[in-house]
Amino acid sequence: MVEEGAVLHEHGLAELHVHIEGTFEPELIFALAERNRIELPYRDLDDLRGRYEFGDLASFLDLYYANMEVLRTAEDFADLARAYFARAAQAGITRAEFFFDPQAHTARGVELREVVDGLADAAAGARSEYGIDAAMIASIVRDRPVAEANDTFTGLMKMQAPIIALGLDSAEVGYPPSLFEDVFARARAEGLHITAHAGEEGPPEYVRQALDLLGAERIDHGIRSLEDPELVARLVDEQIPLTACPLSNVRLRVVDTLADHPLRRMLAAGLSVSVNSDDPAYFGGYVDDTFSALREQLGLTDEERQVLAHNSMRAAFL
Repeated sequence: MVEEGAVLHEHGLAELHVHIEGTFEPELIFALAERNRIELPYRDLDDLRGRYEFGDLASFLDLYYANMEVLRTAEDFADLARAYFARAAQAGITRAEFFFDPQAHTARGVELREVVDGLADAAAGARSEYGIDAAMIASIVRDRPVAEANDTFTGLMKMQAPIIALGLDSAEVGYPPSLFEDVFARARAEGLHITAHAGEEGPPEYVRQALDLLGAERIDHGIRSLEDPELVARLVDEQIPLTACPLSNVRLRVVDTLADHPLRRMLAAGLSVSVNSDDPAYFGGYVDDTFSALREQLGLTDEERQVLAHNSMRAAFL
C-alpha cells in the first residue's frame, strides 16, 4: 500500500511499538538458517507460514522465540533491522523506536554485544539509507527471572549500549510490573525513558503499576484501560500515550475482529493513542497495512488517521 505510506509520510509518522524480532519475515529466517548452518523444523516457507495462527499470546511467543534460533551474529541482527527499515520507509514511517529483547538471545548463548552492535549499526545508518530516524529500546522479558533482568541491564550499561529507553514485554498475565521496580529505578537514574507493555491481556491494575511503580511515560497496548473509567480519566489528564496495535489484538484474540477494536472509543475519550504494528511479520501487516485495514473495517476517517499520526510524533522520545 505505497499510497497509504506516502500520505502518512507527508505529515510525519512514528512507530513506537514494534519488536525488531517480530519483523522477522520467513524468507529471512530461511536465509539466516542457511548462512549459519542451522536446520529448521519446517519443510519450507509455506509450512512456516502455515503456523502463523495463534490462539493467544503464549502460542505466538512459542513460535516467535523458536524462530530467533537462527539469529547468531551482529551481521544477522543488522540484516534483520535493515529489512524492517526498508519496509517501514515504504509504510511512511519517519521515526522508529524499536524494541529488542536482549534476554531472548543471551539465554540461548548469543553474546549481548553481538545483538547490540548489529542493531546499533543498522540504526545508525537508517536516516541516510531509509530516511528514518531510528532509536533502540531494550525490553525486559517479564516471564524470565527478575535477577536476570538486573544482570542484563548491568551488561547494557557496561557496554554503553545506545538505547533511549527501557521497556517491559512478553507474557503479561501473572508477571505484574511490580516485580521489576528495581531495574526500572536504575534505568530512570541513568536518564533513560520508560515504557511498558500493560493492559493487553493483563488487567487495568497493571497499567497503574507501570505508571506508579516503574515510572512509565508510555503504555504499550493499554486497551484494557477502558475497563477502568478512573484510569482513563488519569491517562487523558496526564496525556500518557498508548501505543495500540490493532492487527496484533485481533490475531492474539484480545478482540474478536478489527471492527470490534476500541480504537475509535479511545480517540473519542481523548486518549493519546497511536497505531503501531507490534510484530508485523506474524500479525498480518505493517503500519500502512494496519491503516488500510482500519479504514476498510472500522471506517477510520482521514481526519482520525491524521490525529493518530500526530499523536505518534508527539509521543516519540525525541
